[in-house]
Amino acid sequence: MCIVLALCGCAELPKPAAAPQAAAARPGSIPVAQLLRRPGGYYKDDGPDGAPPVDLDTIADAVPKPEPLNAHANDPYVVFGKEYVPETGFSAHRKQGTASWYGRKFHGQRTWSGEIYDMYAMTAAHPTLPVPSYARVTNLQTGKSVVVRINDRGPFSSGRMMDLSFAAAYKLGYADSGIAAVEVESIVLAAAAPPAPAATAAPADDIPISAEAAGIYLQLGAFSSHANAESFRDSVRKQLSWIKQPVLIQQRGKLFRLHLGPYPTRGEANAIAEKIREELDFKPLVVRK
Repeated sequence: MCIVLALCGCAELPKPAAAPQAAAARPGSIPVAQLLRRPGGYYKDDGPDGAPPVDLDTIADAVPKPEPLNAHANDPYVVFGKEYVPETGFSAHRKQGTASWYGRKFHGQRTWSGEIYDMYAMTAAHPTLPVPSYARVTNLQTGKSVVVRINDRGPFSSGRMMDLSFAAAYKLGYADSGIAAVEVESIVLAAAAPPAPAATAAPADDIPISAEAAGIYLQLGAFSSHANAESFRDSVRKQLSWIKQPVLIQQRGKLFRLHLGPYPTRGEANAIAEKIREELDFKPLVVRK
């Protein structure tokens, strides 16, 4: 809430005697929901920076429909030394675990699928479920459930099974706490669309690959798609805004590797790797070139 007072100067005139004034009306209390909409009221200050531009209670669930699989978002990949093999078909999936959410720090940024992330859309990120696909997510504590469209990858912190959009987390009732115990059940459509044909790869010379000097680096991940490598680099830059060294993309064979560095000594590289582990629960690999 923002109150603007306009003050203007004027010539001083004789003032009439002040009339008795009625007692000012006592303002009503501010609803808790409105307080939570203020910056800092959400988990890790990642909620809206002010009142949301939409009525969160009226946002409808995602509507499942047959869609072709993304040409690159379902390729195997490695993040922080752990390999992930996404599903390339639609099958029954039901699992319980911990869900988190992500908001304005990534709002407007490109997702793993290449789409723009909208924190007010009913979407989610999952490490291995097909992109795109649909799932019903139920808060095991409250029984509330929503349907989301999976169009992103993550989370990559240990113990987290799925990252929901801010809107989906709000509707499930855990936007202020950050995490919730949930059940995720995939929605398998009767006639799922076939995978989209892979796009013709551009010549290697047309792909901007960062050159690396000799030294010690931290390898954050390896991807078969340059677009996925760029998407993950954007995520790392958002989550680790304190890093000073650039995150480089280096092509070796058919893989695009994300390297952070260089560092003058292995000890300094290990110290940064440990700091990253503390924040993201995964420790990068130390490599020398």
